[in-house]
Amino acid sequence: MRYGFTTGSCAAAAAKAAAYMLLIGREKTEIVIDTPKGIPYRARITDIHRSEARVRCAVIKDGGDDPDITTGSKIVAEVSFRKGKRNTGEPESSGIAIVGGAGIGVVTRPGLNQPVGAAAINEVPRQMIQKEVAEVCALADYQGGLTVELSVPEGEKLAAGTFNPRLGIIGGISILGTSGIVEPMSTQALLDSIRLELGQRRAEGRSVIAAAPGNYGLEYMKRTYGYDLEQSVKCSNFIGDTVDMAAECGFSGLLLTGHIGKLVKAAGGMLNTHSREGDCRAELMAAAALRAGADADTARDILACAVTEEAVQILKEKRLLEPAMRDLMEKIMFHLKRRADGRLDVECILYSSRYGSLAESDGAKDLLRRVMEEK
Repeated sequence: MRYGFTTGSCAAAAAKAAAYMLLIGREKTEIVIDTPKGIPYRARITDIHRSEARVRCAVIKDGGDDPDITTGSKIVAEVSFRKGKRNTGEPESSGIAIVGGAGIGVVTRPGLNQPVGAAAINEVPRQMIQKEVAEVCALADYQGGLTVELSVPEGEKLAAGTFNPRLGIIGGISILGTSGIVEPMSTQALLDSIRLELGQRRAEGRSVIAAAPGNYGLEYMKRTYGYDLEQSVKCSNFIGDTVDMAAECGFSGLLLTGHIGKLVKAAGGMLNTHSREGDCRAELMAAAALRAGADADTARDILACAVTEEAVQILKEKRLLEPAMRDLMEKIMFHLKRRADGRLDVECILYSSRYGSLAESDGAKDLLRRVMEEK
């Protein structure tokens, strides 16, 4: 599979090319930079605009075989002269200043890689830009200051499809990347996003947190508990990893809320609920039904169900729903507590889109109250 390059690499390449054209005076349609991963990036340069005092150009983001929402977008860098002697040890003052322009988000909440009020250009991309532009300055024997302004023409629109609005980054996308390359897998990116959101909530002073695989039960949680799942961290399929990361971030409690179709897998110890990891939903529900007193025919009917809501309906018709769900919740809590290993309290709320509340762990309502108070 083909790897791609991060927005940080694209920004560094565009900045280097713009600096070269400004200081050397020759047009540059291709540039090579070093990525932190050690893989060189040979970038094509487009949208070149030159004047005596500034040069602007762009690199088109290529996500490789793991494209994200920014793939195909133009990462633009404009390099201009500024007063002051160049000093790479002070990149934001008298040296190479890196600022955000149109389509680059602004940080409005604490706990992120950059301080509140700063452009959402993370530390590693800033270091990459500093290194590459300083290299051109040395080549040109230029000792003065430069300003590098990054922009993304469609950045504000693209940001609506990212985590940025939830993280309090407004006005555009972030310039990201720690290795400089995009490896053809999305799992790490998702885990990094979950960790980032948890870290931000902790930095805001929260001691307890709610997590949900998604917004499937949004209206149910609002209607039943007055709680908006938009306030929860979205853990996707990574329930076990989220428990680990919440403990590492210093939370004292985590409330997991979710639909039966997702959380039933946790009753079997599957704390990564992606379908490629396995699908034991019908088997787990049939086993819970048998333990609740179901006969063999009922168990066979549940095993034949295509969706969990259908199995819930069978249990309700047989008047076995409450004991079966209680049994499943005991199993879910066993595996959640074993994963937490005493590092934090874990509680759970289980529901159905058709039948509403199915089961709650003993301390779920109290933990939800604490989460809502901190909100």
